[in-house]
Order: sequence, then structure tokens, then C-alpha cells
Amino acid sequence: MPRSGYADLPLHYGRVPIWLAERMTKLGGSIVEALVLEYGRPEVLKRLSDPLWFQAFGCVLGMDWHSSGITTSVMGALKRAINPISKELGIYVCGGRGKYSRETPNELLKIANLTGLDGDALVRASKLTAKIDNTAVQDGFQLYLHNFILTNSGEWAVVQQGLNDISATARRYHWHSIKLTRFIVEPHAGVCGENQGQILNLTDNNASATRDSIMQMTLENPDRMLGEIRKMVMPRHHEVKSTDVNLKRLGAVLTIAHETQPKDFESLLLLEGSGPRTIQSLTLVSEIIYGTPSRFADPARYSFAHGGKDGHPFPVPLKVYDETIAVLKNSVEKAKIGFTEKQKAIQQLSIMAKKVEDSFVPRPFFEEMVAKEREESYKYGGMTVLGKAQPQRRKGQQLKLF
Repeated sequence: MPRSGYADLPLHYGRVPIWLAERMTKLGGSIVEALVLEYGRPEVLKRLSDPLWFQAFGCVLGMDWHSSGITTSVMGALKRAINPISKELGIYVCGGRGKYSRETPNELLKIANLTGLDGDALVRASKLTAKIDNTAVQDGFQLYLHNFILTNSGEWAVVQQGLNDISATARRYHWHSIKLTRFIVEPHAGVCGENQGQILNLTDNNASATRDSIMQMTLENPDRMLGEIRKMVMPRHHEVKSTDVNLKRLGAVLTIAHETQPKDFESLLLLEGSGPRTIQSLTLVSEIIYGTPSRFADPARYSFAHGGKDGHPFPVPLKVYDETIAVLKNSVEKAKIGFTEKQKAIQQLSIMAKKVEDSFVPRPFFEEMVAKEREESYKYGGMTVLGKAQPQRRKGQQLKLF
């Protein structure tokens, strides 16, 4: 059974503060609704099964850009946002961390009763994905989180995470049911990456097909398999460094936000009252919704939308975050009744950034940009887990990208 990818993350402990968790729920839910309106339900599962998009999504929601907590917090936020409107949206989120993961079968059977889906098949898929990542592939990571996301048509994705106490890292695994057709035709589409343990046969009688496919994978050419899987290993350092970010792309976003006169795009965006800092965040949110897979190769860039609760690259600007939520929710609600102007305006932001990027040649600006965000954080209601951002003494020159 093919997995769509996995990501290794430094292990972080602690809880997401309420002030951030509530905003992650609102913004995450609005982004999912926008994706459904623009592309349909299958696209949501496709995105969630991509480890790079998932990481970028967590960053734009204001989580620590590379920590294990992105998985639990993002999936928790989506479950809170999506399940109350599942009947309308046609998407359901099951499972979670610890004891909540063990409730997944019961949740799936209830959804099956409501939708007419094959509940037994869904439960089997849930158990098999967990069994494979926890038992069939002995890579040193013990699962502690399992989320099963499905649509009312039966397509599903799985996001689950395991813990390795020795290396102090977590590994996130992604699955997508659409690849099950390839499982029959091309059993080599599977797991490939750094060797961290033995691959063993499953002993579960219900997983004989999986055992056979694992054995088949060992016969395939590794070079051929590498092209079938997306793998991401996040760096060990906590802060965001310039080497983690595509400066050409980030510079294009900043140019749209800070180098263009607001009057030039008020009429274009229909976002009157949104200042440059909110446009910066909305541009990155626009990419999360409308960007192509190649845009998510540097997830850390998306932390420049709303910072991180740990203060890296800067405190979470609550005023900007709330304005981003308000603009996106408004565009989604209007699009539901046929008024798509704001939705198109938000989409236009990512298009504009791509055009600027094609000709953008920045001078070194990363450290200066981060310093500016931190110095001005208090103006935007900046918050970290340690409290409110405080005014700092102004250092250096004005941020100039050219």
C-alpha cells in the first residue's frame, strides 16, 4: 500500500495557547472552505497528503515552523473547524492524538451510517495504515497520533505521527487513497528514505497484501522508487535561517506588500483598509490555496505570514492574523452565494507575486527583514508563549529589497 510521503521533525513539547488555537481553527477552516469552493473536496485530501504543503500550511497558521507540534495542532484545528459543518462541506476528520486515535473506528462507522459509505472498508484502511507505519516498517518511530480524513464520496487521506525517544524526533506519515489504484498496478510505489531500522513482514493475517507488497518493494530499483515519494527532513535548528527560505520568492511577496502603493491595488483586491502587513500575510495565504506543488519546497517561507508562537521568525501578529481571517472568511461567504470578486482578488495576489518573482533580484535582506518584524511586532499585537511583544529600540535602516 503506497504512502504519499513523510517528514521528520524535531520533537517539541507543550501546548498551543488558546489565543493561537482559536485563530488556527478559524483560518484553517476558511482555507479548507476556499479550497473546496475553488477545486473541490478531492483537492483538500491531495494537499493534506503532501508533506511539504502540510508543513507550509502549519507555518501560515502561526505554528513553530519545523516542530512536531505542527501535526497535532493543525489536525486538531481542522477537526474543530470542519466537523461542525461536515454535512455542508462533505469532509470529515476522525481520530487525533492518544486516546482520540483509538476512537477512529467508531467515528468512521458513524460517518458511514450517515453517508452510506462502506464503514468496514474505511475502518480496515485506518487500521492498515497505522499497522504499516507502526509495525511493517520498523524505523524506530512509535505512533501516537492518527487522523483519518474522508469525503462523503469515500476518498480518504491519513496523517499520522510517530515518536523516536532516542533521536528526539517525530516522523509524520501521509497517505492518500487515490494511490490505491497504483498499489495494484505498481506495487513499487512505496516507502523510501534513510535507513533507520529493519523492514519486517506484518504478522497480521488481514495485512497479507501489504506484506506481499513490502517484499516486492525490496526487489525494485531504489533509484526508480525515489521518484515515487516525497520526503522531507526538517533541520534541527529552532530559528528560521535565510538558508531555509527561498529569498527570491519571499522578496517577491514583500515587494507586493511593501513596495506597491496601497491605492494601486485597493481597486484590484477590493480589500479596502488592508495595510501592507496584512497584504503580506494574505499573499502567503493565497499561495497556500492557489499555489502549485513546486511552491512549497521551502515551508519556512510561510512563517512570514503570521510568525510563530515561539517567536521565530517573529511573534504572532494577532491584529494582522485577525484581519487575514476576516478577509478570507468574508470572501468565502460571498463566494458561496455567487459573489466571487474578493475570492478572485485573493487569488490575484499569488499571481502578482509570481510575476514579480520572475524578474526579482534582491540584495541581502533577510536579517534586516526579521529585525524589522520583531521591532514592529508590538504594533500588530505580537504574541508568543512568553507573552506580549514589547517595543524595541529601532536599529538599522529602512527595509529596502533592491
